[in-house]
Order: sequence, then structure tokens, then C-alpha cells
Amino acid sequence: MVLHVDRRDRSAPPTSDRAVEARLEEAVGLALAIDLEVEAAIVAPVTAPKPATLLGSGKVAEIAEVVKETEAELVVVNAQLSPIQQRNLEKEWGAKVLDRTGLILEIFGRRASTREGTLQVELAHLQYQKSRLVRSWTHLERQRGGFGFLGGPGESQLEADRRLIQERISRIEGQLESVKKTRALHRKGRARVPYPVVALVGYTNAGKSTLFNRLSGAEVLAKDLLFATLDPTMRVIQLPHGRKIILSDTVGFISDLPTSLIAAFRATLEEVLSADIILHVRDIAHDDSEAQAEDVNRVLEELGIDELRRSKIIEVWNKLDLLPPEERTAREAQALRKPGCVLVSAVTGEGLGPLLELVEGRLGADDTIYEVMLGPEDGQGQAWLHDRGEVLSRHNYTDGRIRMKVRLTTDKAGQAQAKFGTAMKLLGQKKKVAAE
Repeated sequence: MVLHVDRRDRSAPPTSDRAVEARLEEAVGLALAIDLEVEAAIVAPVTAPKPATLLGSGKVAEIAEVVKETEAELVVVNAQLSPIQQRNLEKEWGAKVLDRTGLILEIFGRRASTREGTLQVELAHLQYQKSRLVRSWTHLERQRGGFGFLGGPGESQLEADRRLIQERISRIEGQLESVKKTRALHRKGRARVPYPVVALVGYTNAGKSTLFNRLSGAEVLAKDLLFATLDPTMRVIQLPHGRKIILSDTVGFISDLPTSLIAAFRATLEEVLSADIILHVRDIAHDDSEAQAEDVNRVLEELGIDELRRSKIIEVWNKLDLLPPEERTAREAQALRKPGCVLVSAVTGEGLGPLLELVEGRLGADDTIYEVMLGPEDGQGQAWLHDRGEVLSRHNYTDGRIRMKVRLTTDKAGQAQAKFGTAMKLLGQKKKVAAE
């Protein structure tokens, strides 16, 4: 059974702009993502949250009847529950209770396939479990205060469990720190290769993996399923004018993503921070597309993508093929008025050409093309240009000299000027030589 708690506490700020039905549908989707059989899905309005059960006593009794009628063994509550609330609801309903954080952790645990992903999920799970040890020892006395025997016979067991969990957390954090250093080395290695990184981000099930597969020819799992993929994947692809990029697919975001998960996956999400271009993939056919976009922007802000760095984000309005003709026309007009926005269909391939052109335009906005004359003996100079720039053409003269036309970024151009001096001649900006 799936239960969405609709908070209507007027004294508290609204948690989301989404429709209640859409929130319930998303919760059902999360349950289906780990192959649960949903027998009932209902909404429970809450105006004054109860510390003991979150819901009022009447609603708790009403849901208990539904649980009994449907013979539900698990109740998924689409809200954050305290350990006490979770324990009390399990007693009242006679079924296991799982809150939103616990459910997302279960999904992530199912999806993680690499060692890094497994470690990140285990860390988040242990941090979540550490605060809920009280539920495992309800049969033992837990007196508070005092010392020695005044602590009660169950206190030492709880403390031992917390200590064991904390030791495991510390070990995993150490292993993840090693992963972080390895990722930093990988990024440093990629920096030596003149391939910019383009990262795909977006709400879960927006079509990132389908778009990734379409652009790269990869076979990343892509299903109509929340959190179908978890571990990041990278591929080298070539843009229309020959520039090569590294395309990175990342974990999907979701509203009310637990803070522990954001912290646990920070090493993975750092790939987004270091990306030259971020493609924000949106399911434009979804009723809550705008609210989903806000959730993604909120997570990006938490990661450190501030307003000054928003120029690197391109909005990719995906699932164009699912729009009815009238709405499609309206969306096309809307996209034209919004800079850095392109409509695509990852399934049919429509709009991918303009998308790649836009990516290449953003990456090459400050690039300049030069002509460099090299002597026949200067193999090191040729290697330098290949490593740090994009060689567009090469001409060998009869006397052995070599003329190379190369596109360089602003910082690399300065290094090249210092290295090659008068042997290097400016040809112009990329747009000026596009006709060639």
C-alpha cells in the first residue's frame, strides 16, 4: 500500500508546487521501481502533524482497515518519518512501514552495480539506520540518564550497535575518500586530453539515459522507471564539426532527495561540478515539468552551481514526440524565446542535430583558429598541438616543412604563442572560418 501525506499546515511553507495526484503517482512509481505489488494508493491530508504518528488517530484507524482489507504487508509512506512515528505506525497497522527516505535507499541499493555506487548506498543506509536503532530493541529497558547500572540493561546493547555502525561508517568514508582522489586523478588525466566534459543531469525518468544512448551509441539501461540507472557512465562522442567531447550520464534527481544521499553521492556528482557544459534534460511532456526543473535547480545550487555559472547549462526539453500538436507548437514558440533551450526527442532522434550544434557553439565561443608552421624535425611541437588543441588540417611541403591549422582555447593559445612565437599566425574566430 502507498500512502501520500498531503501536508496542509498553513504555518509552514509549501514543500512542493506539484499536484497531490502527481506526488501520489510518483510514490507509486518509486514502489514499482523495486518490483513491489501496489494493492492500494491513497492520500492522507494532514493539517496538524502528530509527534507520535504524524497522522491523526482517525486517519490511522481508517488506514488500518484498508491495510487489513488488502492484506498489505508493507505500507510506503511518502513522507519523512521519525523512528518513533515509524514504530508506532507499524504497531497500529500490523505491517512493515517504510518512509520516503527508506524507499529511495532500497531503490539505490538495488540499482548500484559498481563498487563506488555500493559504498555510497551503504554509507547513506548506515547513516539512516543509525538513528533508528531504538526500533530494534523495544523489548529491552532503555532508561535515560545516570551511569553504570542506572543506564538500564538495554543501553549497553544500543551503544555497542551504534559504535559498530559508526566504525563501519568511518571505514566507508575512508574508502570513498580514496574514490574521490581517484576521480580527481581521472579528471586531471582528462584535462591533459583536450576533450571537454558534457554532463547530463535531470529529474529521474526524464530520459537522460535514452538520450545518452542515442548520442553515444552506448547501451546504458533505459526504462520507463524511476532511478533506472544509478552509476555514472562516460563515452567519447564527436560533434558535427569534428570536436570530441566526453559525455557523462549521472544519477537522476528527485524532489525531497534525502540530504544523506546528496552527501553520499557527492563524489559522483562532482563530475557535474567539473563539467564544461551541463545538459539539463527535462520531460517536457510531464504535467509537473516546471516543478521538476525547480527540484533539479535546487540540487544544483546545493552542489555549488550558482547563478554566475548558469551560462554553462543548456535546457534539453525531451519527449517532444509525446506532445499533442497544439502543445508542441506552443512549446516550440516558448523555446525560441528562451536562450540556451532546445526541443528534442531522444526516442526518434528529432532535434539532436540542433542540440549538438548548440553544444559545439557554447564550447567554441572563445576558440580561435591558428596556422602553425613547423620544421620537419619538430615532432614534439606536432604532438603538443595534437594534445592541447584540435588539429583541423595538416599540409606537408616538399622541403619537409609542415603547416597545421589548429583550433585552440584562449588559455591554450597563450601557451602556444609562448612556445611557437612567430611560427604561429592567427586565422580568426571559429565562426569566421566556418565557411571554409
